Amino acid sequence: MSPNESFEPRIAAFFCNWCTYGGADLAGVSRLQYPPNIRAIRIPCTGRLSPSFVLQAFRQGADGVWISGCHPGDCHYIEGNLYARRRFTVLKNLLEYVGLEPGRLHFSWISSAEATKFQQTVIEVTEAVKALGPNQFLRKDIGIVA
Repeated sequence: MSPNESFEPRIAAFFCNWCTYGGADLAGVSRLQYPPNIRAIRIPCTGRLSPSFVLQAFRQGADGVWISGCHPGDCHYIEGNLYARRRFTVLKNLLEYVGLEPGRLHFSWISSAEATKFQQTVIEVTEAVKALGPNQFLRKDIGIVA
């Protein structure tokens, strides 16, 4: 048994109030089974998510972060999700620069009617983060703790 088989990742999940959070709610009401590793954080729009919140989640020990919102063209705030997509690309590069594996940060589009897609994405994100092992960002021996 490899060390990562017993490891259960902690994943901070920032969900759009209008779409992905509704998809998570529908998955729950539909009693769809998925890993319990995510901690959902409801936000008004992914376009309003500050990159500092993502960095803070990693600094506080999250093994992964998942950002999910409305499909392009369906944003309740016109184009907030497009701003989020741009920030996501820059943030992924920043994380790699500071030494975190880019596979610890995930982004998706899930509408409130896509409970099955929500379930599948939770499974995929959890498996991807689990394969990377624990977050090493807080290791004191390499001086990354702030």
